Parts: sequence; structure tokens; C-alpha cells
Amino acid sequence: MVEGSTEISNGEELREELKQKRRELSSLKPTLSALNSEKEETFRQLRSLRDKIRSRTDKIKNLKKERDQLTNQVKGLKGEREKLNLEVKEQSGKKKEVDSKKKELLGQVDFKGDPHQLKRQIDALETKIETEVMPFSKEQQLRKSVKELQAQLKELSKMGDVWKEINSTSAEFVEARRKAEDAHKGVQDLAKQSQEKHEKINELYEEVKKYRAEETPLAENHTQLRVRYEQARKSFEEILSRVNELSKLLNEEDEKSFKVKAKEKTAEVKDKIKKGKKLSTEDILAFQAIKE
Repeated sequence: MVEGSTEISNGEELREELKQKRRELSSLKPTLSALNSEKEETFRQLRSLRDKIRSRTDKIKNLKKERDQLTNQVKGLKGEREKLNLEVKEQSGKKKEVDSKKKELLGQVDFKGDPHQLKRQIDALETKIETEVMPFSKEQQLRKSVKELQAQLKELSKMGDVWKEINSTSAEFVEARRKAEDAHKGVQDLAKQSQEKHEKINELYEEVKKYRAEETPLAENHTQLRVRYEQARKSFEEILSRVNELSKLLNEEDEKSFKVKAKEKTAEVKDKIKKGKKLSTEDILAFQAIKE
């Protein structure tokens, strides 16, 4: 009977422990759930922040590449501009020479303008004589003017090669100056684009710096939450394992307790039979149960 009492006492202790462990599980479940939710939310924020950093570092990389390409273009265009400026200087010197020659040649004739302009003037006078009605004296005067202009044109025509040189040099000077101005404008435009990209890079660097500052404490918090969650999860699993173990032990204990009680009852029945006492229905059922 002492052995049976001890087993019953152990069973009660196990049941009390099982209740306590189940209470601990119930208390730990919401804590574990809250830690997991907080951990996942912190990770979501951290991932969003890192996506922003990655996006901006990619933009910085592309902008640097574009800026460097523009810088190389500016460098090349500056070299071209220098060559064109030298050409302008050279053409300017040539133009001064032909302008001086032009002045010298025009000093040899009465007409001081362009031969083409002189030709147009002659054509205009001839058209006027042919198409307009005028006094004879005026017509004679105009014809005299035409002859004088034609004489000047004839003299100028003798210097055709010189005029071609003058016109060619002037045209080359104008073209060289235009190209130099275009190159200068191109340098300014490209330099402006390069500067804009440089400023944008600096803006993105500041944003990355700001996000990095936010990332550090967030990453530390996420690490702490992950550690706390793992500790809570480990405790939960240990308690759950003990609950399962206790449940199994108590099922075995209940079965063992039944057998002990049945054995004791059978001993009582046998003692009654031995003494010739009348058996009750409960005695008969207990005796049959132990046999089975």
C-alpha cells in the first residue's frame, strides 16, 4: 500500500508541474508573437532603407560614368577650341594683310567699294535708261556715268585674282571664327551638364549619408530583437517538450495506477473467496478485469 501511495503522490506532482508548464506556455505565446511581429517590422524597415541606399548608390555610379564622359568630351572640345582659336588668330592676320592690300588697290581707282556692287550699279543705270522716259540731256548724262563706271569696273576686273583672295580670306576668317564660337559654346554647354551631374551626385551622397545614419541603430535593434526572439522561441520549445513529456508520463502513470488498484482489489477478492465470503458484483468485475 505504501508503494501505491507513493505513485499517487508522484502523479499529483507531475500533474501540478504540467499545469504550471501549460500556464508558462500560455504566458509565453503572446510574448513570442509580439517579438516576432516587431522583429519582422524592423526588418521590413531595414530592407526598405537598404533598398533606398542601393538605389542611390546605383544612381551615383551611373551619374559618375556620365559625368566622366562629359568631362572627357569637354577636354577634347577644349583642345579643338584652342586649335580653332589659333586658326582664327592666323586668319585674322591674313585678313588684315588682304584688307591692307584691298585698301592699296582701291586707292588706285576712284571706286572704293566691291566690284560686284559696281556691276549692280551699272546694271541699274542701264535698266533705267532703257525703261524710263527722260530728257535727252539726262540720258546723255546717265550714259556718261555708265561709261565711267564701266571703265572703273574694267580696271577692277584686272585685279580679279586679288579680289578672289580678299573674298576667300574674309570667308575663311568668318568660318573659323564661327567654328571657334561654336566650340566655345559647346564647351560651356557640356561643362554645365557635367556640373549639374556633379551637384546631383553630391545631393545623392548626402541622402546616402542620412540613410546610413538611420540604418545603424535600426540594424542594431533588429539584431537585438532577433536574439530575444530566438531566446524566447528556445524557451517555448523547451517548455513544450516538457509538456509533451509530462503528458506521456501521466498517461502511463494513469495506466499503472489502474493496474495497481486492480491488483489490490483482486487480492481482496481472493481473500474473500478463501474465507468463503460472498462476492459483490464489483468484486466479480474487478476479478475478471485482472484476468483479462
